[in-house]
Amino acid sequence: MPQISTAVDTTVTERRDLATALGVDAPGDGNVTWTRLAGQIEPRSDSSFATRGEAIRADLEGRLDPELLERERENVAEAIERLPDVRAMGVPDEPRRLYTAVAKPGWRLYEHLVDVNFFESLDENLPRFTAEHIETTARELVLAEPLSSALDEAGFDEAEKTALLIDVANNDERLARWVPSNQIPDGVEFDTENVPPLHRRAMGGALLWIRGLDRHLWQNEVLLTDTILDDAVRYVKAMLGGLFVSATAAHDLATDGRFADEQLTAALTAGTAVQIVSQEELLHDVFYITDDVRAPSELR
Repeated sequence: MPQISTAVDTTVTERRDLATALGVDAPGDGNVTWTRLAGQIEPRSDSSFATRGEAIRADLEGRLDPELLERERENVAEAIERLPDVRAMGVPDEPRRLYTAVAKPGWRLYEHLVDVNFFESLDENLPRFTAEHIETTARELVLAEPLSSALDEAGFDEAEKTALLIDVANNDERLARWVPSNQIPDGVEFDTENVPPLHRRAMGGALLWIRGLDRHLWQNEVLLTDTILDDAVRYVKAMLGGLFVSATAAHDLATDGRFADEQLTAALTAGTAVQIVSQEELLHDVFYITDDVRAPSELR
């Protein structure tokens, strides 16, 4: 059975850039990991992160269904565990099967969060992506032991957890292009009233890309290589990991759980950031099948 790991996609340079972004020295071998970083980073007080987390708690108090969130959060973790089986099956034999099933618990979470205006609250209380906000987010993530443990339980090894940190910390320019709906400037060529909140766009977009993989892979079977199929599963795991982080934060909100307010802000920001970066990578590496990466044609 194939082993899924994001480790092959994280270079020594990316890991060293992660350490630099967090203000620590990378070891000589370049082996930067979540656990190593947690032992080096000093806590840094950021009252704005705590204030934002507190505001989100107050805004969403009593709206979230803790039982639904816990049930579907566990179902997302189970979907992640099934991904090696999905990869072993290779190309879906019909256009709505393997990945459609993987996405189902995410859709149930998404629909509940839409119903309670969860995403509108995040747009209202979280800032847009800036280099400073992303750096603080990554720092808080590393120090959030409850979140690290939750990712362990969801099947993420140390290399994969570190890759999620890299998705957050090393992509400030890419993330800055995603603007909250209430901060889109005047004069754009589309009706801003029809633009969903940023965090809704990220989660809904990730789920649409996952669901769309069945048809895409089924239709393009003759073009596919093992590398493309490996990439598909790897990016799906990352997107579901980001969704799992968001669901864990939402469950914490619903139960007044273990996250400090600043950790809550970081988890909500990071969950969205990972979903954004991973869906963009999926688009470029799996949906754009160019001649230089496609399987050789049997007709040539």
